[in-house]
Amino acid sequence: MKVARVFPRRTSATPDDELAFVGDPPLFLPAVDEVHVSCTFTWDRPEAERLARAWANQGYKVLLGGPAYDAPGGEFTPGMYVKTGMTFTSRGCIRRCPFCFVPRREGRLRLLDIKPGWDILDNNLLACPRGHIEAVLDMVEAQPRAARFTGGIDARLCRPWFARRLGRMRVRILYTAYDVPGARPAVERTIKMLRDEGLTQRQVGCYVLVGQDGDCMEHAEARLEWVFQTGGTPFAMFYRPADDLRFTIPPTWRSFVRKWNRPACIFASHDGAAGSDMTESAPAAGARALEEVMA
Repeated sequence: MKVARVFPRRTSATPDDELAFVGDPPLFLPAVDEVHVSCTFTWDRPEAERLARAWANQGYKVLLGGPAYDAPGGEFTPGMYVKTGMTFTSRGCIRRCPFCFVPRREGRLRLLDIKPGWDILDNNLLACPRGHIEAVLDMVEAQPRAARFTGGIDARLCRPWFARRLGRMRVRILYTAYDVPGARPAVERTIKMLRDEGLTQRQVGCYVLVGQDGDCMEHAEARLEWVFQTGGTPFAMFYRPADDLRFTIPPTWRSFVRKWNRPACIFASHDGAAGSDMTESAPAAGARALEEVMA
């Protein structure tokens, strides 16, 4: 069965094959059996629903779903709802963080068949059994590109064996996360563990949640600066309430987040900082919103 996939916005994860579309039906309509309108973010639901109507008006059978509609996420099909090279090897999570929708949407952690890809999007890879993680790393090492772990790793679960394994691999970037004040000791330990195994500062990324209730730019900048001084590359992630479809990031925060989302700007403002090199090929140096799935 031929399926066209339609997305309300283009992201770095959007597929780029000939049957992936962003927006309204094109002038020359594709010959397909179904159209799947896939929506990741709740604030894109009005546009996704408009697109579902627009494609249905062309006579297509249209299905509307995705994470924004609490899709639980089934078996992963490479290249279907995310770009080729991205892959999920597990679903769900063992945590119940109040700002995260994964536990509600996907439930407890469950393992999937390991499909090929160099960008691991799992919500909590390190919560999986060691055998599964080792198999994922074996698969990634066989890929044509350096590994990316943009789904992020739980700093509380990072162990020396995992850091040593990454130190022997080609790694483009790996992210951990600093979401709550209590995570600081684990984040510090993980960053230092990865750096000690040879990963450079640019290879060790850290998502830093900013803009939540009670936060201010002074405190947010202090956390981001701390990540940099600890040896990681911080990436500001502004908290956006999923149920407020009219919410927009305030202009002052938008500028702040932009500054802390660009490694070139971050390193330029810390000229001469140690660890600002980037090496992907040397073994001693270790040589990202989200898959869009149908309900």
